[in-house]
Amino acid sequence: MKKNLDDSRSRNDSTVDLIGVGFGPSNLGLAIAIREYNESQESDNRITARFVESKPTFGWHPGMLIPGTTMQISFLKDLATQRNTTSRFTFLNYLAEHGRLNHFVNYQTFFPTRIEFHKYLEWAANQVDADVDYGSRAVEILSAGDHFEVRTVGSSERMLKARNIVMAGGLTAALPDGVTPTSRQFHSHNLLFDLAELPPIRHNSFIVVGAGQSAAEVVRYLHATYPEAEVHSVFGKYGYSPSDDSPYANRIFDPVAVDDFYSSAPHVRKQLLNYHRGTNYSAVDLPLIEELYAIEYAERVQGPRRLFVHGASAIVDTHEDSVGVSITLEHRPTGLTETILNDAVIYATGFKPMDLPSILGPLCDRDDFHSNGPTVTRDYRLVTTVSCGGAVFLQGGTEHSHGLTSSLLSNIAVRSGEILQAVVSQSAPSSAPHISSP
Repeated sequence: MKKNLDDSRSRNDSTVDLIGVGFGPSNLGLAIAIREYNESQESDNRITARFVESKPTFGWHPGMLIPGTTMQISFLKDLATQRNTTSRFTFLNYLAEHGRLNHFVNYQTFFPTRIEFHKYLEWAANQVDADVDYGSRAVEILSAGDHFEVRTVGSSERMLKARNIVMAGGLTAALPDGVTPTSRQFHSHNLLFDLAELPPIRHNSFIVVGAGQSAAEVVRYLHATYPEAEVHSVFGKYGYSPSDDSPYANRIFDPVAVDDFYSSAPHVRKQLLNYHRGTNYSAVDLPLIEELYAIEYAERVQGPRRLFVHGASAIVDTHEDSVGVSITLEHRPTGLTETILNDAVIYATGFKPMDLPSILGPLCDRDDFHSNGPTVTRDYRLVTTVSCGGAVFLQGGTEHSHGLTSSLLSNIAVRSGEILQAVVSQSAPSSAPHISSP
């Protein structure tokens, strides 16, 4: 809905209870929790919230919506179910409203396709009707007595006011040191968009760097999409490692596991992260590993060879010119090298967290963020370096204190309820109702 100039000025001048920085799944879950809380309250007790999002519209990794790829978490870990099973913002209600509930039940799966889950998130973003400034990026947050001031840039520069801040800026694609993105070398995060802009194919060869789920999905997609091309998968491990999604291991993603992790001694936290990194990092679903191996083996039997998995290997030299990218690979155990001329190199090399210190400035200690991690209370409140009238909450960047669910979808619903409860309690400590979670 467009607002006139007077409306815009009024919105900019007013102090809201909460400004959410970023409007991806995490703060979308928070917006849903706020809406459901407000619907149960008198107008004087309702929480006012505003969100700023740098993207022009809502989107969740649109460049990786590869057909056929599925979610790695249950649909029950949606934006609301674990906080409020009767919410109208659940994935099941989305299915019902689109006439697909019975069809999904007959599908007999806990894991919808990534495309369908993205459509669910888009639907939820439209249904919640939150106050979101799209195309606006927060660049500075200042403490101003009893509130914060948030400087944003976009079509114009604005200064917004809020009593609390919730940082959910998400993750940024990380390229290996020395790699500059070009039209032929890019991160897998924007795969579909970058492939659409790829210069003419001359060599029918691609290299994919990385050993995680995204890397394996890119390898499969390229092999199927370019039937004349070779696809070379390169990583430091000897082979892909299967992700541990067994029932007991998955308890690390339960809401109660956050309590366990937070209350643990630092050395226990480190142990737990090391024990269970295989549930999330640099690991691939076993059926996909088996599918890729079957493809490679079949090509060994009857040819032609198009899929090549270079384990225990690394890129030692790269040269790009107008017609392609020349890559020299080294097999680490033997030291043997080979040079391959490619049309593109795709780096599925993970992500790095949002640079919060650059936005928070004197509110935080930059050294803490880059050493042991910032001090965060159980309700995700950042312990700031200066006294503030309100609070800064972190949705992400708390793996060191809250465990593996810090930046994952698994705990969004419960985490949103906990942050909202903290905001409500701070706004009305003597009479704030409790927001229940399972």
